[in-house]
Amino acid sequence: MNYAIVFRLLGYILLCEGGLMAFPAAVSVLYGEWDILGVFLFTIALCLVIGGLLTRIKPRSKIFYMRESCVTAALTWIVISIMGAVPFVLSGAIPDPIGALFETVSGFTTTGASVLADVESLPMGILFWRSFTHWIGGMGILVFLLAVLPLTGGSHVNLMKAESPGPQVEKMVPSVQATAKILYGIYLGMTVLQIIFMLAGGCPLMDTLLITFGSAGTGGFGIKNDSMASYSTYIQVVVTVFMILFGVNFSAYFYLMRRKWRKAAAIEEVRWYLGVVFAAIALISWNIRDLFPNLLTAIQQAAFQVGSIITTTGFSSCDFDQWPSFAKSILVVLMFIGACAGSTGGGMKISRFMILAKSIRKEIAQTLHPNVVAPVRVDGKPLDQDTLRSTNVFMAAYFIIFGASVLLVSLDGQGLVTNFTAVAATFNNIGPGLEGVGPMANFGLYSGFSKLVLTVDMLAGRLELFPLLMLFVPETWKKF
Repeated sequence: MNYAIVFRLLGYILLCEGGLMAFPAAVSVLYGEWDILGVFLFTIALCLVIGGLLTRIKPRSKIFYMRESCVTAALTWIVISIMGAVPFVLSGAIPDPIGALFETVSGFTTTGASVLADVESLPMGILFWRSFTHWIGGMGILVFLLAVLPLTGGSHVNLMKAESPGPQVEKMVPSVQATAKILYGIYLGMTVLQIIFMLAGGCPLMDTLLITFGSAGTGGFGIKNDSMASYSTYIQVVVTVFMILFGVNFSAYFYLMRRKWRKAAAIEEVRWYLGVVFAAIALISWNIRDLFPNLLTAIQQAAFQVGSIITTTGFSSCDFDQWPSFAKSILVVLMFIGACAGSTGGGMKISRFMILAKSIRKEIAQTLHPNVVAPVRVDGKPLDQDTLRSTNVFMAAYFIIFGASVLLVSLDGQGLVTNFTAVAATFNNIGPGLEGVGPMANFGLYSGFSKLVLTVDMLAGRLELFPLLMLFVPETWKKF
C-alpha cells in the first residue's frame, strides 16, 4: 500500500470540500444567517488546515494501482461525510452526531434518506449545503478532482473505476483528465438546462437550485416537508424528464455531442432502461387510474414516481405508500434495478440485469445444445469472462450484505416491510421506502446502531461494494 499517495489525495479532497463549502457560506451571508456563517467558516478552516497538512506529504512514488484507488475512493467518501456533518452538528440542525453523519452520507451518496421531520425549519445555509452535497456526490468527488487538478503519475483511470458506478468504465477520449472534464461538462450543462426550464415555470430561484441539485445528482432531498407535492404540474413534469435524463449513460450524450447518432442509438443499455421506464409507467398508470381525477394525471404521477425510483432520486409528488400493492411492488422492483451505468443514478444498474438475463439465456441454449458457442454480447460485442465473473460476484455479495443488513436493523423491532424497504432504499441510494420510512415519513425512528448500519449500506451502494469491503481486508494494508 502506497500510504503517502493515498493521504496526499485525501488532502486534495479536503481542500476541494473546503472550497465547495464557500457556496453555502455565501448563502448564509445572503440570508443574514451570521451564526450559520461562523459554522461554515470554522469547518472550511478545518478542511483547509487538515487538507493542507496532508498535501505536504511527499510520496516516494506517484504510482498507484487498483488497491490504492479503491482505498482512496472509500476513505474519500468517509472523510468528506465526516467533515460535511460538522455544520449540521455545530448549527444544532442535527445535534446527534450519528444522525448528522447519516444525513451527510445520504447527501453525498445521493440517497436522499433523511432523519429530519421538518426540513422547512432549517436555516437556508444548512438547507443549501444539504442539497448541494447531492450535486457534489452525483458525478463523484474523485472525478471532480481528476477534472480540476493536474495530477501526474499512476493509472488515473483506476480512480475513476473505483468510484464510478457500473460494471464497466471506459475512457471517452485517451486522456483520463479530458474524460473527467467531458463528464463534468455534460453534468454542468444539463444542470444549467434544468435551472432554465424551472425558472421558466415560475419556480423561485433558491427552490430551483436546490431541486436541480437533487435531480442532477439523483439525490432527492426535499426542501419542503411534502417533497415535490406542493409544486405545480409543470415543475413536476420538468423534474420527471430531467430525473430520467440524468439516469442515462453519459456516453450517449457524448456521442450525441459528437454527432455520432448511430453510436448513441446503439447503446443497448439505454434502450433497456427506457423500455423498463415506459413499461413501468404504463402498468402503474393502469393500476392507479381510479385514484386520480383522470388518466392523464395518473400517467403524470406514475411517470414522476417511476422516474424518481428507477433513477434512485427519491423525490415524491404524492404518498405512493397509499397506492395498490401491484403499483408499490413495481416501485420496489425498480429500487433494485436502478439506472444506467455511467449515470448519476444508483441501484444495481440496468447493465448488470441485462448481462444476467443474457447469461441465463446462454445457459439455457447451451443446456439444450451443448456444442453451440453462444457468447454474451452487449452492443454487439462479446463480453470477456472477467466482466461476467465480476457481475456474478457483485450480485452474490450484494444479496449477502442486503440480507445481513435487514437482520441487523430488525433488532429495532420495526415491521418487515419497513426494514426491508429501508435497507433497499439506502443500499440502492434511493431515499424513501414504504410504511415507516415511506415518502411522507423519515428514518428518525431507527436507533443509532441501525442508522450506522444504513449509513454503511449507503456508502457500500454508492461505491459498488468492493472499495468499501477492501477496507476490512488485512491484505489491503500491507506495504510494498
